[in-house]
Amino acid sequence: MSAAAEPGRLLRVDHAACCRSGACSLVAPDLFDQGDDGKVLLKTARPPAHLWEAAEEAADYCPVSAIELETLPE
Repeated sequence: MSAAAEPGRLLRVDHAACCRSGACSLVAPDLFDQGDDGKVLLKTARPPAHLWEAAEEAADYCPVSAIELETLPE
């Protein structure tokens, strides 16, 4: 694990639920992109600590709640 990664946190995307709005890639371009079909592409499931707030904001902006933030037990 990278020293910059936030331990105990995981970012997941439900690709089946993705509606291709692009909100996630606009809010957090360091974490999300869009594929040729418009669906979300997750750049990393374990974002560094300085991007965790952006991950939370992207999850909040997703119109179909396709982004999940999971806290793992230590």
